[in-house]
Amino acid sequence: MAGQFRSYVWDPLLILSQIVLMQTVYYGSLGLWLALVDGLVRSSPSLDQMFDAEILGFSTSPGRLSTMSFVLNALTCALGLLHFIRRGKQCLDFTVTVHFFHLLGCWFYSSRFPSALTWWLVQAVCIALMAVIGEYLCMRSELKEIPLNSAPKSSV
Repeated sequence: MAGQFRSYVWDPLLILSQIVLMQTVYYGSLGLWLALVDGLVRSSPSLDQMFDAEILGFSTSPGRLSTMSFVLNALTCALGLLHFIRRGKQCLDFTVTVHFFHLLGCWFYSSRFPSALTWWLVQAVCIALMAVIGEYLCMRSELKEIPLNSAPKSSV
């Protein structure tokens, strides 16, 4: 299997490092989007915006801005899937894993299981966006032509 293209070898260290990397991309870009949105409306940043399920919503201005940050973060993380995962068939797996760990983080941070319907709707939309766009970008990358001959063409 040494000379095979994209051999499917079980590599738990690679998978674990990709999970950690995607969590870093998720929280790093979410923090940047929240800071940008907070800076635009002159609001003070808080971890509650990231981990409190009651903040997300459509009825208040901070809730709408946080929701917008989560949706923009899904698009940013789709680019993370393209650059770090690079496999279309693994995009859904890593997307659900990232959001599962976010669920655990929210549960741990607020000491209660997220029960707000808007939180679940926002997370479902973000999962769908991140997975579909990430898979589309990865599939486009996978389907590029592989050059078989790098020698210059001769004119006949």
